[in-house]
Amino acid sequence: MGLLPTPDRPAGEQGPDRSRVRLTGGDDAFGLDAQTVLGWIRSLGIEVTDPVRLDRIGAGQSNLTFRVTDAEGRRWALRRPPLGPLLASAHNVAREARILSALHGTDLPTPAVHGVRYHRDVPHVLMEFVDGLVVDRMSIAEALSLRRRRAIGSSLARTLARIHAVDLDKTGLGDIASHKPYAQRQLKRWSLQWERSKTREMPHLDALTERLQVSAPVQQELTLVHGDFHLRNVVTSGRYGDIVAVLDWELCTLGDPMADVGTMLAYWSEHGEPSLGGPSPSILPGFPTREELVHAYLRHTGRDAATLGFWHALGLWKIAIIGVGVLRRALEEPHNRSETGTPTQEEIESLIAKADEAASAAGI
Repeated sequence: MGLLPTPDRPAGEQGPDRSRVRLTGGDDAFGLDAQTVLGWIRSLGIEVTDPVRLDRIGAGQSNLTFRVTDAEGRRWALRRPPLGPLLASAHNVAREARILSALHGTDLPTPAVHGVRYHRDVPHVLMEFVDGLVVDRMSIAEALSLRRRRAIGSSLARTLARIHAVDLDKTGLGDIASHKPYAQRQLKRWSLQWERSKTREMPHLDALTERLQVSAPVQQELTLVHGDFHLRNVVTSGRYGDIVAVLDWELCTLGDPMADVGTMLAYWSEHGEPSLGGPSPSILPGFPTREELVHAYLRHTGRDAATLGFWHALGLWKIAIIGVGVLRRALEEPHNRSETGTPTQEEIESLIAKADEAASAAGI
């Protein structure tokens, strides 16, 4: 068992109970055993009272997240990769734990990591359970006031600016990835993921890939990049709407900060636009428009948005490929399915069409 020495902080509440799977006893399809988890927590020197219960939470369909609750109501979050065969370098929760530990103590809101444990060569990460609300489905967003929706959107832009301001030398994160041009690295990585995870040929996606490859902008800056920054990957304050934790750092790397802005916009769909898993909460009144999000980010950073059209198109292209991977994992191992459903072939096709449209709008 490898441990990451980080201070313990109280567990908290992360939105309403959205449990789909509850584990209280022996070994389960997820490779988790409540008694083993109990012993692990005790070995970390953390106070815990038997029995513990594990509930799968969240709408994520990549790494699996569980809430661990003991008899006294104390809570932690436990993360592990999805089930079944995995693509090389994907779903690396141990690397994610290293990044979170490095960010602990900065002004960036992240959960504290308590430890990393390997079970049958599969890494499991135990971390703080952050108090707040995850707006990961339409019903939660609909219950929010217009003012709170606006506050959440504004906080997204501010928080992304803070991610890109992280000092790589002070945090020791300057070596987590290559310093070579990020656009080419992303195109190479996700093209390879597409080849390994596709369920059928899509010539229109291949054509878009070629257009993106010949239009990749010259890299001007290198910062920490979250890689998957969007509304469902943050915890917001239960009262005010400011972001109290940024989650899901498995795609974190070093690269062009505008790539994160493009990804955020790709997830931030507007009326009539496609999204995976049904309509995005961002279409509701009160949430800022994409243009307002961009302006807020630029005000905080002073950066130039000249390459944003490319990164928006690449973000949509990447999400479509991620959707294909999620669909394939769900077909191969049904336990990987989220309660919110699995991306459909039609949704993926629509995203590719939207990516093509965004590329054309950017002159690609």
